[in-house]
Amino acid sequence: MISIGVPCILKAALNKDESEEIKKEVEMALLSLCNIELSFVAKELYLNEIKEIILYHQEHRNLTRLAYQSAWEFLKNRLLDEKSLEEVIMNELHFAKEAAMELEELTECIDWKRKKEGRRRKEAKEVLVLKRWFYVIENDLSLRKLWNKEFVGLVGSLAGLFRAARGNCKEISYQCSNSIREAAEKKEMEVEDLQKGGAIDLCSEEMKQSTLLDEVLWDCLYFFLDISERLKEKTDNEAGEAGEAKRKAAKRKMFDQMEEEGYEDIVASFHGVIPFFNKRYNELTKDLADYFVNV
Repeated sequence: MISIGVPCILKAALNKDESEEIKKEVEMALLSLCNIELSFVAKELYLNEIKEIILYHQEHRNLTRLAYQSAWEFLKNRLLDEKSLEEVIMNELHFAKEAAMELEELTECIDWKRKKEGRRRKEAKEVLVLKRWFYVIENDLSLRKLWNKEFVGLVGSLAGLFRAARGNCKEISYQCSNSIREAAEKKEMEVEDLQKGGAIDLCSEEMKQSTLLDEVLWDCLYFFLDISERLKEKTDNEAGEAGEAKRKAAKRKMFDQMEEEGYEDIVASFHGVIPFFNKRYNELTKDLADYFVNV
């Protein structure tokens, strides 16, 4: 069924007619495709077509937001079976750049504070598409081994979305903080890139809030725990003296920033809740020194 169905659905999705009726058919076709999650799909059945769909949209912006997100979701679901797709996704299709742009546009489209009945229906679809993007982003962060500087922009978009959703949409706030924490876990993402993307400023800023969500606080604590561990690790021999000097410079910069912001006092104030989090997540260390960057 997959060998017959996928090409047929892709044929419908390749229709570039700009009429609303055809756009709806294309949206339905791509939405159907992205529901093929765990089944193996041979690369020759879809790769050229899905690349054409994505690249054409990047040039002409012909797809609906839901259709475009669905095209990416279908492609990202194939990563588990086809690791060679990483190069295509990163360097040919520029996923991080495109995802960042979609998040920024959706963030601007949504009136986060207005709750009038007349706006709810319009916002509902935009928020739905926004939430669907998180599935694609988290899938990418968990499976990806390659990295480029375009991900700095994606981290920045997540930080911007968090600030827009803060206090207005708890679910999206948590999804943003969770994605930023996952980015920090990736060895390929340098601490300097997280700094440039605003992730470190955001997490530090959030830990000063008296109304932190439990999930966001856990993400922030885990974020700094991971950053601290990475800065303590000496670079391997392949990186050489230049790599080690870069690590030490990043470590000093982080130490100075945390000292200026009173970060150690902030973490110490959460010492009592860390055991509470460990009952739920069992991942946070109780040793406060593990959260600090010492030089």
